[in-house]
Parts: sequence; C-alpha cells; structure tokens
Amino acid sequence: MSFSHLLQYDEETTDQLSENFTHIISGIGEEVEREGLIKTPVRAAKAMQFLTQGYGLDAREILRSAMFAEDYSEMVIVKDIELYSLCEHHMLPFFGKAHVAYIPDGYIVGLSKIPRVIDVFARRLQVQERLTDQVLQAIQETLQPLGVAVVIEAHHMCMMMRGVQKQNSVTTTSAFTGAFKSERTRNEFLKLITSDLS
Repeated sequence: MSFSHLLQYDEETTDQLSENFTHIISGIGEEVEREGLIKTPVRAAKAMQFLTQGYGLDAREILRSAMFAEDYSEMVIVKDIELYSLCEHHMLPFFGKAHVAYIPDGYIVGLSKIPRVIDVFARRLQVQERLTDQVLQAIQETLQPLGVAVVIEAHHMCMMMRGVQKQNSVTTTSAFTGAFKSERTRNEFLKLITSDLS
C-alpha cells in the first residue's frame, strides 16, 4: 500500500464513517444539506481512512523487505523525517519531525524504509510517547542492531487550538536502546541531529 496515495477505499467503511460524520455535522448545529457540506461526510470518511491507514500495515515486514547483510558498524542517521498523526485524546493533528539512528550489527536497511516505519505508526490514533517507542522497538526487534535512537519533536493542535492555546510549544520525546544508553554515543547522536552539516 502506498504512503502517498490510498487509491481504494473500503466501501462499507466509507459508508459507515460517512453516516457518522453526517451526525457530527448535524450535532454541532450545521445544515448537512448545505451546498458546501453535501459531500463533506464522504470526503471526511475517506480522509479518516487515509490518516489511519497505519493499522493495516506491518512495520517489521517493511523493514525485512529491504534488509541487507553489510559489514558496517558505525552510526546511521535519518533526520528531519516529517510526520503527521492524530492525537487519540481529541483526534486533532500533531505534526513535526523525527530523527532516527541505529548502529548496524550485520544488517543495514534501505534508508527509505525508516520514514515508512514512522508513517506506519503515525498513521494511527496516537500519543507521541507511544509513537516514539513503537518506532524504536520495530527497528530494534527487526534489525537487531547494536542500538537504536529515536527523537520526535512535534506541535500538537490540541494544545494550540484548544485548551491552553500555546502556539509555540514543542513537545520532544526520545527513546534509546543498546549503545545509545552510553552518554558518549547518545551525545554524538544528539549533536549530529542538531547540526547543519552543509
């Protein structure tokens, strides 16, 4: 399944979600039959399926599909990976970037697979803390590297649009395994993800 386009939608799910969105629109006091809203329930139903497509995807299988034996044991970093998810508490978006590193122990993985793993878990109802840990565990369990590091920085619309309404707040979460438990290795990773090497 493509991460950029979800071309086919389950008709039964679309109908069910569309009916639910119709009730929501009516429930907030809007006129469902108004011209601008006539097709909104179906559009919203398809959007919700796209935004939660991660439930039907297997991150570990994605990684296994591009594992290569390689005698390389230095840090591999993919940084500034954009991510978009939905907060499970209010179903409002949170968005930002992820930085992922691992130290191979016999196997490397195609670099495009790491952003795909991010998407698998981000395209679900989430909390940032769990998302960080799920990415870490999928890479650790599949590649079995010497260590994995994940840092996610995100803006949460549930804080920006409602509640405390703080527009410039950024939430940062991190998780580390293996070699990244060492302060020296962890600091090297953190320095590299905050440096502009260009």
